[in-house]
This record gives sequence, C-alpha cells and structure tokens, in this order.
Amino acid sequence: MADPRAASAAPTGAGAGPVPGRGPVPTTAPVAGGGTPQQAATVLVVEDEPAIATAIAQRLSAEGWRVEVARDGLSAVDAAARLRPDAIVLDVMLPGIDGLEVTRRIQAEQPVPILMLTARDDETDMLIGLGVGADDYMTKPFSMRELVARIKALLRRVDRATQAASSAPSDPPMTVGDVTIDKAQRRVYRAGEEVHLTPTEFELLVMLASSPKTVLTRERLLAEVWDWADASGTRTVDSHIKALRRKLGADLIRTVHGVGYAFEPPAG
Repeated sequence: MADPRAASAAPTGAGAGPVPGRGPVPTTAPVAGGGTPQQAATVLVVEDEPAIATAIAQRLSAEGWRVEVARDGLSAVDAAARLRPDAIVLDVMLPGIDGLEVTRRIQAEQPVPILMLTARDDETDMLIGLGVGADDYMTKPFSMRELVARIKALLRRVDRATQAASSAPSDPPMTVGDVTIDKAQRRVYRAGEEVHLTPTEFELLVMLASSPKTVLTRERLLAEVWDWADASGTRTVDSHIKALRRKLGADLIRTVHGVGYAFEPPAG
C-alpha cells in the first residue's frame, strides 16, 4: 500500500517514469570496465511506488550495479532468496507484508545489508527497523546522491568485514567486562548469552569496545564505521547506539552529550 505522504516522499535529483507490470522487474546495466566488487554488486530495490522505484533503479544502474525491483513484500522475500543480493533498498510501507516483516524473513535466511526507506520521521520506527535487522535508514524525501553514497558505504563495510574474517581467522575473541566479541565469526556474547547484531551494529560495537572508557565522537564513528566524510547524519549514530543498548543493555555505552559515546564495561 502506498504511503499517504508519497506525493512528498519522492526522491530528489532524478526523474522517473512508470514501471510496467507487477512483481520483481530486472533492471540491469552493463558493469563498467575494471569490475570492482562494488561495480559488480547486485542491489534489490523494494518499493511499491512506480515513479520512486524507477528513479532509484535508474540511478543505481547508472553506477554499474545490477538492479532488480520488487513491488510488494512477498515478492521481495522471493527475489532475495533467488538473487542473494549484495544490498537491499527497502521501503517500510508495502502491500502484503511490510518492510519490517520482510527484513525479519530475509535476515533469517541470509545476512544482507538492508537500507530502509521511510516516509515517517519517527525515531521509534527507525529503532524498530534497526532492531529487526536493517543496517541503515533514510527518510523520504531523500537525495539520490546520498542514497548512492549510503549503499556504497554498506558495500564497503561488507567487503571490509569479509577481508578481515579471511585474513585473520584465528584472532582470539575480544573480552571486555562480560562482553565477548568474536571478530572471526562475527558473534557477540554478553554474560555467556549470544546477542544477534546487524553488520553495522557489530562494526560499531567493535569500534567502541576497542577503546573502552574512551569517548569517541560522532564524527569519528561516522567516518570509521559508516565511511561518511561528513557529520550530517548524526541521528544515524544515535539511533544505532539506542539499538545496541536495547540488545546489550543500557549500562554498556555512556553518552557524552554534545560529543559522542564511550564503551563502559562493568567492573569485574
């Protein structure tokens, strides 16, 4: 079902035409010469508004990515299982099952970076999205340039995590207080209980736990975890911190107002 604010939710910076038909629609562009992992990436776009879906597909295809579009939740789950995409751009408001349920079902089958699109600028909705397995979110209306930058950052983080896991498979787990972080297997435990984190949450926790009791600024976290060159998206850091606190406990991460965050493991 289209969001009632769809008229004001269209992305900026690109024109669009209608997308014919229903269900997943392949939109493939030739891969640019050189064939870096990002250029060869497959991106699944899940959006029921034809104009927005077309605009996104055209812009991402121009990056050399292979793009496929699904227009409802069930088609998105099927397409994800068939394509095994490198990243997913997913609208929250969808016919059939919504983006939150789509995320749950996809992440239960395979870990994949998901960027959620929402017309509701409500942090509760964003936290729920992050909690079910999304890695990032953008609020409509959004800039196509920023959307591309966010997807590139997601793909870089996946590449970095894959390289880290393959280059140092025997690294011993990091234990800070009662939190154990196994970077090789990308698993986290608190007091012996496993805690399931998204790839972005995992990277953020590793960054914080590597310097316990040290205040890390939002700008540094954005640069090193999200690969963002500017600090325009500070709410993204804040929302991910809140999602981490929900999963690990509110006592582990201290807020330093106006500056950033510090990992504060319990004594003993």
